[in-house]
Amino acid sequence: MTNRYIYITLLAIFGFSNEGKAQDAQMNSAPRLVLSIAIDQLRSDYLEAFAPAYSAKGLKRLLHEGRVYSHATYPFAPIDRASAIASIATGVTPYYNNIIGQQWLNRQTLRPTGCVDDKDYPGIETSDASSAAGLSTSTLGDELKVATGGKSIVYAIAPFRDAAVLSAGHAADGALWIDDASGRWCSSKYFFQSFPSWVSGYNSLYSPASKVDGLQWEPFNEFVGSFNYFMHTGEEKPFKHSFTGFQRFQQYKTSGLVNADITDLAIKCMASTGMGTDKVTDLLSLTYYAGNYDHHAASDSQLEIQDTYIRLDNEIGKLMTYVDEHYGLDNVLLIVTSTGYSDMEPTDYQKYRIPSGTIQMGRTTNILNMYLSAIWGQGIYVESFFKNQIFLNHKILENKKISITDATNRSQEILVMMSGIRNVYTSLQLMTNQNLQIEKIRNGFNPERCGDLLLDVAPGWQIVNEDTNEHELSMASFIQFPIIFFGAHVDAERITLPVTTDRIAPTIARCIRIRAPNACSSEPLF
Repeated sequence: MTNRYIYITLLAIFGFSNEGKAQDAQMNSAPRLVLSIAIDQLRSDYLEAFAPAYSAKGLKRLLHEGRVYSHATYPFAPIDRASAIASIATGVTPYYNNIIGQQWLNRQTLRPTGCVDDKDYPGIETSDASSAAGLSTSTLGDELKVATGGKSIVYAIAPFRDAAVLSAGHAADGALWIDDASGRWCSSKYFFQSFPSWVSGYNSLYSPASKVDGLQWEPFNEFVGSFNYFMHTGEEKPFKHSFTGFQRFQQYKTSGLVNADITDLAIKCMASTGMGTDKVTDLLSLTYYAGNYDHHAASDSQLEIQDTYIRLDNEIGKLMTYVDEHYGLDNVLLIVTSTGYSDMEPTDYQKYRIPSGTIQMGRTTNILNMYLSAIWGQGIYVESFFKNQIFLNHKILENKKISITDATNRSQEILVMMSGIRNVYTSLQLMTNQNLQIEKIRNGFNPERCGDLLLDVAPGWQIVNEDTNEHELSMASFIQFPIIFFGAHVDAERITLPVTTDRIAPTIARCIRIRAPNACSSEPLF
C-alpha cells in the first residue's frame, strides 16, 4: 500500500510539473499571426485630440492596453510614404534599402521613375507593372518565408501601390491595392500568375468600383459635426463629398471611407487563405490612411480629418474584434505605427513678413553650368535635377578628365552663396562623413538613386521645378507619432524614451523567433 501511495504521489507531482511546463510553453510560443499596420500620416496630436469620440474596442484600447512608445521617429530625412513603409519592413534606412521615396530620377532616361515600377511584371486588373525588385534588402516577410521553408502565408493590403508592394517584399504570397483608374483591387504578375478566386469574387461585389458612383462621404456621427479640434478657424459646417470624374478613385483613396475597404479585404484574406490556423506564423501587413482629404490643407478639411480618425478607430476595433474571436489576441501580435510625415501645407509666409523665398531649380542649375563652363570650358556639366538634387554629367567630366570630387566641390562653392540654400552636401561627403549632425540626411541618401549634390534649403523656402510647376516647401517640423505593440502576451506600458522605427522589424523578428532582415543591425525594442 505504501509503495502504491508513493507511486500515485510521484505521478501527481510529475503531472503538475508537466502541466506547468505546458502552460509556460504556451505563454512563450510564437504568435500564429502578425498584423503589421502602418497608418499613413497618423499624428499623435490628432490621435489624442479625437479620443473622446473613440469606442472602447479600437484605438483607445490599443493606447490603454498596448505597449506604447509615444515618442517615435524615423532615423532619416526626408520621409514619404514609400521610404517609411520600406524602412518598417526592412529595419533599415534608404541608404541601405534603396527606397529613397515614391519616385527618383532614372540616370539613364533622365525621367522620374516610380519606386515599384517594373515593366517585366505586368499588372493584374491594372495597367501598372510593378515589383519589389527595387528594394535591395530582405524584408520581415522574406525572412519569415525563409525561416519556415515557404510555409508561412504573407500578404500585404493597402490603398496605394507602393505601400502594398514594399510591405509585401520579395517573397510574399500576394500584394493587393486599389487601382487609380478602375477602382478595383489589383496586383502584379510578380506575386500572382492569376488572381486567386477569393480576390476575384470579392472584387466583383465589394471593390470601390462597385459602390463609388452615387456614394457620398458625410460625418460618421453627430460628434464630428458638433466638435471642432481646430478652434482657431471658427465653426465649420458639416461636409458632404461625392466622388466623380477621372480622379474619383484617387479622391476616394484619400477619404475616411477607404479604411473600411482595407479592413474588409483583410478579414476576407485571413478567412480565405487559412492565416493563423496552424503553428506556423503568418504575416499580414496593412496600410490605413489618416491624411487630409484629396491632399487639401488641414485648414480646408478640418471636419474631414476628425471623421477620418473616428472611422479609423471603428475599423481598427472591427479588425481586433475579428482577430480576438477567431484566433484569440494572445495568439496574435499586432503592431501599429505611422509613416511619420504629413502632406505639405500651402503657406504664404511673405504675407506675414516671415522670411521665405523661392529656389527655381532650372535657373539654379543654369547658373551652376555657366560657372563650371567658365572654369573648364564650354559644356553641359549639369545633366538634370530632381527635387533638391542636382545630377552632374559624368560623361563630360570623364572626357575632360575632371574628377567627380573636384566637380562637386566647385559646385558646392557657388551653390552655398545663393539665397535660401543653407548647405550643400556632395555624394562623396554623405558616403564617407560620420558627422552625427547630418546623420539623418546621410541615412536618407542612396548613391544609386540620388544626385551628386543635395541642397539643404532653408525652412519656409520653396523648391520649384519651372518645367512641371511642382512646388515643394522646405519644413523642419516634427511630427509626433507612436509605435504600439498589442497582443501575444505583451504587457501594457507607456514608454516616453525616444525610439526609432528601424527597431520595429528586429522586435517582431525576435517575437516570432526568426532572423531579422539581412541589412538590419538595430536592437529590438524589448
